[in-house]
Amino acid sequence: MKRIGLLTSGGDAPGMNAAIRAVVRTAIYYGMEVFGIERGYAGLINDQVIPMDMRSVSDIIHRGGTKLRTARCMEMLTKEGKDQAVATLKKHGIEGLVVIGGDGSFRGAKCLTEEYGIPTIGIPGTIDNDLEYTDFTLGFDTAVNTCIDAINKLRDTMNSHERISVVEVMGRHCGDIALYAGITSGAEIIVVPEIQFDIEDIVMRIDRSRANGKHSNIVVIAEGVMSAEEFTKKLQAVTQYSVRATNIGHIQRGGSPSMADRMLASQFGNKAVRLLKDGIGNRVVGIRKNEIIDMDIIEAVSMKKTFNYELYETLQMISL
Repeated sequence: MKRIGLLTSGGDAPGMNAAIRAVVRTAIYYGMEVFGIERGYAGLINDQVIPMDMRSVSDIIHRGGTKLRTARCMEMLTKEGKDQAVATLKKHGIEGLVVIGGDGSFRGAKCLTEEYGIPTIGIPGTIDNDLEYTDFTLGFDTAVNTCIDAINKLRDTMNSHERISVVEVMGRHCGDIALYAGITSGAEIIVVPEIQFDIEDIVMRIDRSRANGKHSNIVVIAEGVMSAEEFTKKLQAVTQYSVRATNIGHIQRGGSPSMADRMLASQFGNKAVRLLKDGIGNRVVGIRKNEIIDMDIIEAVSMKKTFNYELYETLQMISL
């Protein structure tokens, strides 16, 4: 394989630029040409294709967001859209494609391989950590650290006023950001989509913590449960303590990627190119038990995400 394409799709995640850098430089190392596709699948359909070289990825490993920009593309769900995407690849002589994104992006890559025979490799770039086949996705570690920093600051003012802080983090269907941020920031309560919450039990745990000498409390809630404002109203109605809501919002997506995400990005990008070089497609890369792995993309996207109940129980034991 002599010429490959590269795109970022769906929601952006810290570490995408580091992955772009790794893909481009690994490909050049092997004597391959690389074309970047701007704005994801939408850019592929609209022929927004640019050549990339060593210098085009200089000074980006530490930057958040994605140099290639990203977009969501409903046209890739249609035959016409997919036909046009393939026509763009053929026009530029692109023989294989690296797709950095989440579940929806991988499904687009799967279609290109299954229906058109285009070798594709997926790199998991999503802060939600909602892909079962890999222990961690690109951007998750940075997003959690962003949440920890915000919660640390909120704890200072909540403690001063002896309040309860309800902190909303991202995660529509997956509570991993709330779980990991809650444990590592010392939150007393986490509320996630995977577990039905009991408001009376939450009040009991808060009352117990106050009886043990605590002056404030942190509740971390995933957006997929409800908004921080809505939960605050429910909690304020049944507790004597003052409750405040904070939505951390899209700052979770931005910022310089952590060491862990830069390392994952570099390894994922390198692995993706080496697979394409060997003529292997229809795969995704990931990390499992601290080893970089690859597996069939169909199998990967069909795996249902499981929740780490052991970690949740850990929080119950150590939070008070």
